[in-house]
Amino acid sequence: MTTVMQEAARCLLCEDAPCSKACPAHTNPAKFIRSVRFRNVKGAAETIRENNALGAICARVCPTERYCESACTRAKIDGPIDIGGIQRYVTDMERKENMQILHAGKENGMNVAIIGSGPAGLQAAATLRQKGYGVDIYEKNAKAGGYLTYGIPEYRLPEAIVDYEVQRIVNLGSNIKYNVAVGKDITMDDLKAKYDAVIVAIGASAAKTIPMFEHNICTESAISFLARAKENKGKLDDLPDNVLVIGGGDVAMDVVTTLKKLGVTHVTDMVYEEFSEFKASKKELEGAQKEGVTIVDGYVPTDVRQNKVTFKHRKIDSEMTITADKIILAIGQKVDADGLNIDIQHNEIPFRKVRFHTKDPKVFATGDIVDGDKTVVYAVQKGKEVAEEIDRVLGGQDND
Repeated sequence: MTTVMQEAARCLLCEDAPCSKACPAHTNPAKFIRSVRFRNVKGAAETIRENNALGAICARVCPTERYCESACTRAKIDGPIDIGGIQRYVTDMERKENMQILHAGKENGMNVAIIGSGPAGLQAAATLRQKGYGVDIYEKNAKAGGYLTYGIPEYRLPEAIVDYEVQRIVNLGSNIKYNVAVGKDITMDDLKAKYDAVIVAIGASAAKTIPMFEHNICTESAISFLARAKENKGKLDDLPDNVLVIGGGDVAMDVVTTLKKLGVTHVTDMVYEEFSEFKASKKELEGAQKEGVTIVDGYVPTDVRQNKVTFKHRKIDSEMTITADKIILAIGQKVDADGLNIDIQHNEIPFRKVRFHTKDPKVFATGDIVDGDKTVVYAVQKGKEVAEEIDRVLGGQDND
């Protein structure tokens, strides 16, 4: 078994490291791997944290095969460096040794409200606190984290890690107001009157559906199922032995793998894409296949009669009908911006001039409602960038 130090020793120490250029959050793998190689774990943690306040989370859920590891020079020789594994080791050591790396900047007298405590909102809060802004986060749920808390399964992202990352951001001076829904419990106008800027970081928290399934009593959304599984600590008494899942992204892989881990005997996943165009990460796909999930690619649903669904292949003359005791739709998420008075088109904010700016000069947007990849690492990038844009607009000082 390869140790972390042995893996770090495989690094070629590229002068113009392509892995660092390929990281959306600019976490700089080349630099933190070099630190690990010379046994400077605190220095490695500092490198990770100066660019990524959610480094321990990204170490577990980032699809590194798409980003840093795909660009690794070593990939062309004998396989890429396990960058995610090294980052996980560093952040685990940081947690074990209780390293205090991030610090709030000198207060500048300005305050920002953030709507939503998902990864983009949390990163924006961390960056703003480092720049000296007061930060209040408004979270409609009882816990922070958004999809990190209520969506990603425990086997991929332990609740303790999310709680740890959230607490670090609270320790910087961010104040999280739980069980407060903006647009219902407090208005956007109230926030604009109280704060110098408002960030909308609500993510895409509502489930998409297919019209034919809307009133089907056998159907549940992936968002609902994963939230129930997480809240009930993986103990669900209402699961039958035969479940059909429709969808082929990472969320669908979370659903099918969770079903198998909960003891469901027959899990069938019908996917619109063929394997050559699969949206799920290779790691998550392989994990589902290892659990024994039946995955059928290239099929689209054409009819549903309660628990019986008929599919037709997109490219060949083939039809298939599956009867299941439960159907879970994992076909994507959409934005629910009710009461926020922001313009949403095609599930995103249509920026008129500068990215992150809405039609209201005091209101900014970030996260999944901003164009770009819908991954945690991209949410981190967008969270940093919106904070930097607010700092530019408000003329704040970036204090050490």
